[in-house]
Amino acid sequence: MPFDTKLKVNTVRATVRRRDMPGGLWTKCDDCGEIIYNKTLEEDFKICPKCDTHFTLSAHERVAQLIDEGTFRETDKSLCASDPIKFRGPKSYVAKLKEDQDATGLTDAVVTGEGFLSGRRILIGVTDSRFIMGSMGSVVGEKLTRTIEQATERKLPLVIVSGSGGGARMYEGMFSLMQMAKTSQALAKHHEAGHLFISVLTNPTMAGIMASFASLGDLILAEPRALIGFTGPRVIEQTIRQRLPEGFQTSEFLLEHGMIDKIVHRKQLKASLHQFIDSLCPL
Repeated sequence: MPFDTKLKVNTVRATVRRRDMPGGLWTKCDDCGEIIYNKTLEEDFKICPKCDTHFTLSAHERVAQLIDEGTFRETDKSLCASDPIKFRGPKSYVAKLKEDQDATGLTDAVVTGEGFLSGRRILIGVTDSRFIMGSMGSVVGEKLTRTIEQATERKLPLVIVSGSGGGARMYEGMFSLMQMAKTSQALAKHHEAGHLFISVLTNPTMAGIMASFASLGDLILAEPRALIGFTGPRVIEQTIRQRLPEGFQTSEFLLEHGMIDKIVHRKQLKASLHQFIDSLCPL
């Protein structure tokens, strides 16, 4: 068979195979390019088997990984944001809320509640970066504050898992910035009462969230290679016109410089949290 005929036949076969392959079964790792079967990815805590990149998890996936099955009770699920400053832009705030609510099934960017972590009752909050980049508006601040206050009143350990590239939510202006002070004040009372707060930082944890509750843990843990800071490295470089150190604002860099206490692989996170809670809050 002539070479050009073989080439045509092989091209047709490859095209048929691609067309016959069902969509939505594979995910490509953005870091190493590995093509991963989605079922394998789900079973392996959404971690790339080749380069160990930790993929983004939804709030409910985080809860499922950390809280004992069948014990989670979500609180303030129906709390929804209003449009306090009547924001107007290319897209209204009301339209953006509706869009992300439909896409994620959440009412806002945080899930809060109580449950058991390896048999220990805790209060937990988890932000979700899929909802307006996990930014903190009045609903996120209110839900977290209520959870912190419940933990203080009931003398329970508190865990907050943060993943926010959005910081304070510009759609709500000053109402959003007020949540930084509100959550911080509630945590100050929790600390003064002698109760444990563990902050878990994931990729990314930035801006107003990092400048408030996420940095106030009695213990601050982080996933490997998470981007953590206030302003992103690109903006900082453009502002100061200097080259930043290698790995700047990664969890490894921050551990080396004393800003966080420990880097914990996602597969060991539940066991590590249980160990810390048992050690620091003995029954």
